[in-house]
Amino acid sequence: MVAEGRQKLDRPLVVLAGTVVVGAVAALLDTTIVGVALDAIARDFGTTDGSVVWVTTSYLLSLALITPLVGWGADRFGSTTMWHFAIVSFLVGSVLCALAWDTTSLVVFRALKGIGGGMVLPLCQAILARAAGPERFGRAMSLVSIPGLAAPVLGPVVGGFIVDGLGWRWVFLINVPLCLLALVLALRFMPANGPRRATSVDWVGMLLLPPGLVLVVYGFSRIDSPSAFTDPVVASVLLVGVGLIAWFCVHALRVPEPLVNLRLFRFRGFSSSAALTFLHGVGSYAPLVVLPLFFTRVGGHDAATTGWLLAPQGAGTLLAVIFAGVLADRYGARPLVLTGVVGTIAGTVVFTQLSAQPHEVLLGASLFVRGLGLGLIGISVLTAAYRGMAADDIAQATGAISIVQRLGASAGAAGVAVVLAVALASISPTAAGTEVAGAYGETFWWVLGTTVLALIPAFAVPRTTKPATATAE
Repeated sequence: MVAEGRQKLDRPLVVLAGTVVVGAVAALLDTTIVGVALDAIARDFGTTDGSVVWVTTSYLLSLALITPLVGWGADRFGSTTMWHFAIVSFLVGSVLCALAWDTTSLVVFRALKGIGGGMVLPLCQAILARAAGPERFGRAMSLVSIPGLAAPVLGPVVGGFIVDGLGWRWVFLINVPLCLLALVLALRFMPANGPRRATSVDWVGMLLLPPGLVLVVYGFSRIDSPSAFTDPVVASVLLVGVGLIAWFCVHALRVPEPLVNLRLFRFRGFSSSAALTFLHGVGSYAPLVVLPLFFTRVGGHDAATTGWLLAPQGAGTLLAVIFAGVLADRYGARPLVLTGVVGTIAGTVVFTQLSAQPHEVLLGASLFVRGLGLGLIGISVLTAAYRGMAADDIAQATGAISIVQRLGASAGAAGVAVVLAVALASISPTAAGTEVAGAYGETFWWVLGTTVLALIPAFAVPRTTKPATATAE
């Protein structure tokens, strides 16, 4: 056990956290800024909304493809080497996107960019987890999360200014100075690769899990109405994707070194954290599909105003993570997770009553409370996930957690899109504003249900604040 005097966040760890956060901010900004630019891209290339959506979809598919390989790559080549590769890939992809000449080229370059973008956040967690250890990981992640969470809050607003003032290509070029700074800092402050494991390549796993995840994400991206469930293409894609993932699960339990080590789920902290991470992804991303549409189409606000109306959730999350790491290290993850779930439930209830047209101040306050809850859950879950785990398993665990989170985000976005489509289809095109608002409110009953469901794994999070031994709990 580490001596008590070394439990503080020393200067090397703080400097390392600042180093990786620069790359993380670039990846997080990209997820919110690009959405603001899609309309300008469609007008510039003269393409349809259905085609330009693939600028985002191709990126999501690339993330799903690369995430399972992050843990294996970190074990095989070292986390620092993989970090350099991720930042360079993201930089090259950003430049190519800015130079795109049509929609097809932009879609291809976004997929290339997703290779680096999909590695950045899992590697950020893995590098900090190794350096901090379970006792300090919560506080270290708080340092990273504070500036990282400011990126998605400010992203839509900054993106609007960039698109209107400089053009959509600068939405991608803004990543260039951030990536160059991230590379310089990594070369200066990031430690050399530690001992590397000469792991063999799980070729069967590579042929099963990444394509399975890609097919599932693609299938979800095609669901934009209730009738999509009966589409033979959508049904076939989802069925094959789920089948490949199930096949991988059987395979992973039979081989000694699978692409993703499912045996990590024997740790109670990890398994409960994985379930919470999935539901946290649903709770975080599902409202981001509904609320912008509600504020613009029902509230009549422009994009810039909508960005500010969504800001309270990010502000609440930002405030929560400032204290969540220290509290999780001191009192354990379970009390914070339970508090976070209850807060998220409380902040979601008012959105189920949108037909009553609640005041925007009340909506903003509810979003702030939701943000507090989501922030407490996010940091506390990461803190609990690595307790009782050997250092050699951290990279694999980080990759698995990232996969679960991205599946939750995809499922949440697809779920609310279908629920909203059903609700809007049930009302007349000439319906009053209260009826339309009520249709948006119905989608939040689905969000509320998944949040309540998170109470089950929340009670399974380990209570202890002491570092567990590397054995199954």
